[in-house]
Amino acid sequence: MSEQRRITFPHMGPYWVGFKHIGVESGAEVIVPPPITRRTIELGARYSPEFVCVPFKYTLGSLIEGIERGANVAIQACGGCRFSYYAEVQDAILRDMGYEVEFISLQGGGNLLEVMMDFKRKVTPERPLPLIARTFLRAFRMGEAIDEVTGRVRRDLAFEAEPGALKRIEAQFLRDLDATTTPRQVAEVRRAALDALNRTELRRPERPLRVLVVGELYVVMEPYTSSRIEDELSANGIEVHRPLDLTTLIRHSIAYRTHVPKMVAGAAPYLTTHIGAEGTESVARTLAAIRDGFDGVVHLKPFGCMPEVSAMAALQRISREHTFPILFVSCDAQSAEAGMRTRVEAFADMLRIREAGVLYA
Repeated sequence: MSEQRRITFPHMGPYWVGFKHIGVESGAEVIVPPPITRRTIELGARYSPEFVCVPFKYTLGSLIEGIERGANVAIQACGGCRFSYYAEVQDAILRDMGYEVEFISLQGGGNLLEVMMDFKRKVTPERPLPLIARTFLRAFRMGEAIDEVTGRVRRDLAFEAEPGALKRIEAQFLRDLDATTTPRQVAEVRRAALDALNRTELRRPERPLRVLVVGELYVVMEPYTSSRIEDELSANGIEVHRPLDLTTLIRHSIAYRTHVPKMVAGAAPYLTTHIGAEGTESVARTLAAIRDGFDGVVHLKPFGCMPEVSAMAALQRISREHTFPILFVSCDAQSAEAGMRTRVEAFADMLRIREAGVLYA
């Protein structure tokens, strides 16, 4: 490609900051796609196969919006389950739509070194691998900062004395993080955000309701896809925990050979083998939540996601045998915040009734 590369990528929650950093460090102009909206899913659904899983539609719509803003290079990662085929199919769809873009699929199968080498070959072959490695490491440090700060906000949001205070800190943190250029600046921005969170007045009850969120990675980490269910849980006075975030996912991918057997063991006796993607982890995390005294679990799955559909049978059995509340949420192109709000309110009421001594059935 003779013209200046203008790279775009699918939007996923706050992680655009790190993705943008990798592109900028490669010497390309980066077109950050807009946050996910109704238009994003409408675009993706219009041009996708009808029964493909929902993250495919969201990420296709996000790439189209990035291309509309002037990108001429689209980057898509690959992973487990049908995620491995996203790039090839989306490339064909964009070509059928008439877009003349270079589509780059980053392979690696969870091996970070292979992903970096693939990025070097396809995006920035003139740059030495050690420089690419440092770029990815800085982006990973940004991801760590994002996960720590947003995790704190997620846990405390239900109890802020001044409504909106924590979200303002989070938004300022992301703006400051986007402006960083060195690892030291990333650490300073992270520390400043945590200090601000520590100074924020909270009114946390002695024993708040605690809920764990599990499920498929995209609908768990991109809030629009789940109709912002974490915020709805917080609005009902619930302390929200979510063990799956981007940096945890990367660590699990690096330690795949030991992580998967550990998850299978943690899911026993309800699973005896790995069922793919995050399905096994959803079951193992739910059993751990019961042992750790959580009040309930929210299970998020995209419509058409076979690993999470497979996990549901085990989760339903766990719910029955342990009289443990699990809210099952299937995310699709028709999901709406009003309907989700009603479901979460009913779930929260049920948790309070159960806490008062009435058995969950």
